[in-house]
Amino acid sequence: MSEQETGGDGLAELEAVPGGARAALEAVLMVIDQPATAEELAAGLNVTVAVVEDLLEGLRQEYSGYTVKAPGRDADDLHTDASAGAAPRGFELRNVAGGWRIYSRADFADVVGRFVLEGQTARLTQAALETMAVIAYRQPVSRARVSAIRGVNVDSVIRTLVQRGLIEDSGTDPESGAILYRTTSYFLERMGIGSVAELPQLSPHLPGLEGIEEFFDAERM
Repeated sequence: MSEQETGGDGLAELEAVPGGARAALEAVLMVIDQPATAEELAAGLNVTVAVVEDLLEGLRQEYSGYTVKAPGRDADDLHTDASAGAAPRGFELRNVAGGWRIYSRADFADVVGRFVLEGQTARLTQAALETMAVIAYRQPVSRARVSAIRGVNVDSVIRTLVQRGLIEDSGTDPESGAILYRTTSYFLERMGIGSVAELPQLSPHLPGLEGIEEFFDAERM
C-alpha cells in the first residue's frame, strides 16, 4: 500500500500547523480558481481521500451554521443555532462541476452582483447568451450549425465565448472537417450544475417542437 493510500506523514504534519488539517484544507480552497476534486485536494495535502471528504463535509456544515449539537441528540445530529454564534457565513462550500470550491452564498447574489458589476460591462450580450444556449443544448456543434439556427453570423460571438472560457474546441466533424464546440467545466461552474444533463428541458416551454430532434437529424442527411 502506498504512502498516499495510508495518508503518509501528511496528516501529522498538517495537524502541527495552526488550525490543523481543517485549516490547511480551508487555505487551499480559498486560493483555487476552479473546482478541485477530493482526490486532487488529497494529493496536494498528502492525506487520504477519506480524510479530505470528512474535512470537506465538516467545513460545508460549519459554513452553513450547522455547528451546534442539539440537547439530547447524537453527536452527529447538528442543527443551526445563530444565538450560539453558529449563523451561516456569507460564503458556502459547494460541489459543482465535479469539484469543490468556496462561493459566495446564493442569498447574497444581488448584493455581490451590485458590488462586482457596478459600472462594468462584463456581462454577456443577448447575442452571446443566445449562442451560448444553442451550443449548450446542441453540443458538440459547429459554428455553421449555430449560425444556421440563429440566422446570423456568430464568428465574433464564438471567439468571445472561447476567450471567456465558456466553450472549447471539441474536435472536428468527420464529414465536413468543421470545428465542433462544447461547453467547458467553467460553464458548468457558472451555471451551478454538475453536468449538462442538469440543464432544464426546453420542450415543456416550447409547444409544437416535439419533433425537433428528428428535424435536425433529417437536415444532416
